[in-house]
This record gives sequence, C-alpha cells and structure tokens, in this order.
Amino acid sequence: MANILVVDDELGIRDLLSEILNDEGHNVELAENAAQARGARNRSRPDLVLLDIWMPDTDGVTLLKEWSSNGLLTMPVIMMSGHATIETAVEATKIGAQSFLEKPITMQKLLKAIEAGLMRDTPGAARKPGALGPAAAPAVELTVEAAMTGGQSLPPVVEMGPQARQVFELDKPLREARDDFEKSYFEFHLAKEGGSMTRVAEKTGLERTHLYRKLKQLGVDLSRGKRSAA
Repeated sequence: MANILVVDDELGIRDLLSEILNDEGHNVELAENAAQARGARNRSRPDLVLLDIWMPDTDGVTLLKEWSSNGLLTMPVIMMSGHATIETAVEATKIGAQSFLEKPITMQKLLKAIEAGLMRDTPGAARKPGALGPAAAPAVELTVEAAMTGGQSLPPVVEMGPQARQVFELDKPLREARDDFEKSYFEFHLAKEGGSMTRVAEKTGLERTHLYRKLKQLGVDLSRGKRSAA
C-alpha cells in the first residue's frame, strides 16, 4: 500500500511498528538514528515517515528542520515521543510535521494518523499550530507496546452473514467438532480482515502469540485471508 520509514532508536518499538505496518500491507524500512534516516529518505523516497523525537545523534525535530530547509520534506512526517512537551509538539507541526503521537502509542491512533497522512493533499505543507493529528480515539484501546500481549473483548454476538454459513458434522467427538468450528471461525475473520493478524487479534480478543499458536494448531492457512482480499 505505502512505503513507510520508521525512525526510532528503540529496537522493540521498531520491531513492533514494523510488524503492525507489515500486517496492514505496507512496505516498511527501519532506521535507528538520523544518519540512517537520511540515507533511507534519499534512497527509497518514503510515502510517510514515523519519526521519534529523542535520538542519540540528532533529535527528530532537528532532522525535521533539516529536511524542511533543504526542500526534502516532500512526505508527511508523524512525530513520536514519550517525553516531549506540548511546546515541542507545536514546534514540530509548525516546521511541517503532519501530526504528533505520544507514547505509548495506541494502535487505533497510529493507524488513523497514518491513514490521514497518506491522504494528505499537499505533501510537505505545514499544519496550523495546535493541529496535532486525528481526533482522540475511545478510552479503551490497544497500545502498540501491548499489541503482542492483549486485545479487546469479543462481542457477545458475532454477525457472520449468510456467506459465512457452514454445516458442521455433529456426529463426532466434541473436541473434533469444536476444532472444526474454530478453524472456520478464524478463517472467516482472516478473510474479513484481509489477513491482518493485528485486526484478527483485536476482533477475537486473543493475544497475538496465542492466536499464532492456535492457528498453527488448527492448520489454518494464513495466506488464505490475504488472497481473499486481493
């Protein structure tokens, strides 16, 4: 869908963001400092950049200024930080940042900010002070850091639609019948969510690691959902 550059000096954050964005169908390049980010910007011309503010060599705001002054801010940049002040966020948006995300970043806000950034009409255009990104999301959300360890609860009723109806053979042991149902259940959600493990984990209320083990145990074809969405 899009080429996204993730710039963050924390390996865990880079890995989690990469996994989530790959799950969403994006191509992801990683940089752990400003020097690597400069090279990636010149080499791959990303459609969007997720840029951490506090980095060991050159901070994100300084790098943003550099890109802006050199005419290289031709892509939307979303700033990220767990320690930045409001003044820093306003400064970044004045320079030309698309929005600002405070860590721990909720997955819903992350995806909304990326969607808004990719839909922006004028690349590199500065935003008005105080325009710090998309509207606030609901209070109960899944954080990026918690993406591998939790999710939202499954609604009491799941509307699967007529296309998802299936006849199950009931004249068999309970465990086998349950496995048949669970396999069909997960295959349905994988197809519905375009193969996105992140969204399936949220929909079903399972931890991502448990979800992977469950799908493997049931023999679910993980590529099936992505083929269905193609």
